[in-house]
Amino acid sequence: RQLRNAFVATRPPGHHASSNHAMGFCPVNHVAIAARFLQESGLAPRVAIVDWDVHHGNGTQDIFYQDGSVYYLSLHQYPFYPGTGAAQERGAGEGEGTTLNVPLPAGTGGPEYVDLFAEAIGRVDAEFAPDFVLVSAGYDTLAGDPLGGLRLEPSDFTALTGIVRGWADRACDGRVVAVLEGGYHPERTGQAAVATILALAES
Repeated sequence: RQLRNAFVATRPPGHHASSNHAMGFCPVNHVAIAARFLQESGLAPRVAIVDWDVHHGNGTQDIFYQDGSVYYLSLHQYPFYPGTGAAQERGAGEGEGTTLNVPLPAGTGGPEYVDLFAEAIGRVDAEFAPDFVLVSAGYDTLAGDPLGGLRLEPSDFTALTGIVRGWADRACDGRVVAVLEGGYHPERTGQAAVATILALAES
């Protein structure tokens, strides 16, 4: 309870890893482990995971697809690797309605992305009350990234982080941790990560 939020510079990324196998560049799903730790330690019974990586986090979705205590939101380029993340994938069983995918065409730019992100967070807010928010913070959404086709700029992550912080402030006393996922243009990834950190640090 000394810090309200944090940025964790993990490598390698994790959101493609499922509960029983590695995939992509992801041997271990850090965000999924963090969510389960929060739950099993009694710190946060209900966890929301927001994924802004250019790729759909199929591993994270699979792990929590039938779990109504974890809400997974992903905005991602589609169709694209790994081929999952269609809008109709909304969860199943006890998890029905706690998955939200927002597939985006290649070439989507920052202003449109930010608007769609804010709209998606509003939908989640209406459907789920988290005790903690985790962010799969991928920066391969940036223009110029060699593995992605979206066109965000580092400054767009100030807005995205502000939207998440505003929601977390209302929903769970500002408890949010961003965990580094993809990002393969080192200079621009660094700039976007700094923008995220500064937005988290604002009083």
